[in-house]
Amino acid sequence: MNTTTSGPTGGPPPQITSNPLTLRRQLLFWCGALIVLIGLLWLLGDVLMPFVAGMVLAYLLDPLVRAVQRLGFNRALASVLVVLIFVVVIVTALVLLLPILADQLAGLAARIPEYVERLRQLINEQSQGWLGQYINEKLPEAQKSAGTVAAAAAGWAGTVLGSILSGGRALVSVLSLVIITPIVAFYLLLDWPRMLQTIDSCIPVPHRETVRGLAREMDRAIAGFVRGQAIVCTILGTFYAIALMAIGVNFGLLIGITAGLLGFAPYVGTISGFLLAVGVATAQFWPDWTMPALAAGIFLIGQFVEGNILQPQLVGKEIGLHPVWLMFSLIAFAYLFGFVGLLVAVPVAAAIGVLVRFLVRQYLASPYYTGGQPG
Repeated sequence: MNTTTSGPTGGPPPQITSNPLTLRRQLLFWCGALIVLIGLLWLLGDVLMPFVAGMVLAYLLDPLVRAVQRLGFNRALASVLVVLIFVVVIVTALVLLLPILADQLAGLAARIPEYVERLRQLINEQSQGWLGQYINEKLPEAQKSAGTVAAAAAGWAGTVLGSILSGGRALVSVLSLVIITPIVAFYLLLDWPRMLQTIDSCIPVPHRETVRGLAREMDRAIAGFVRGQAIVCTILGTFYAIALMAIGVNFGLLIGITAGLLGFAPYVGTISGFLLAVGVATAQFWPDWTMPALAAGIFLIGQFVEGNILQPQLVGKEIGLHPVWLMFSLIAFAYLFGFVGLLVAVPVAAAIGVLVRFLVRQYLASPYYTGGQPG
């Protein structure tokens, strides 16, 4: 006997089998598939990186390819045009921004001790009593630590560049990411409808509607967050960078772009960018308090626009990804599997969330929960 529950978006829910033996077999199969996937990521992470990146890129660009097709182009030509435009935009942005960002990163790293000392002096001037004495005692230690961090950051760019130029494995990884990823993305985009049809035809007929319903729910969660949040991060990073440079904050481009990139994890980009921008503006402009206030206002405006306009319109509220679960997934997968883990963290987190909700719905509709009584 099949039972149903309300669908996640109000539409027809997936048909859920209540046969314990069938459910047990399904769970064993998917657990085994998950173990195999984790093993492949663990063993072949460096090799899989350009292919996983290509899959992610193809998934992100597929709506654009379909939009170009609606203009009258065939699938192959639409895929070529979209991939070429994407590559040209990314390469142009890297050529224009990387030298500036590298210079600002080195400059910020070199001036961190100066900024810390400046802030210490400001606190010393403004603070009285035991709190001021405590802060003044602790800030020299912070300055020393900041100097260590600054020295490490200053050498980071050179170390990375040196490893790319001299390290064979690193060079192969970078070249494969730059060259192979667009090629993989193109072929996946070209065959995307055929692949989906093939996968759909391989689903066991009795469970086809259930799997289709789960796949649609996963796609809504992944597409709603990944595609939408990528646009949000781009808009906010551009706004922060332009606004900070407009008011004259040192390293405004670096701070803005960093805040935009970190914005993929909820609140991390805004908080990091806010603290960094206000700290630099304070050390740079004090006793003129208007510039630190303007820097703070920029991020408050960005947070308001993100929460009230960009997120509802581009990401949506019902993506099924709690911020804490998302941040944990990003950190855990990046720690375990490196850059490949970072790429698959959001899709896997979304898929796990959908499957957990599916199992909860099934449990609530099962005799184990109802005691044999109708739900």
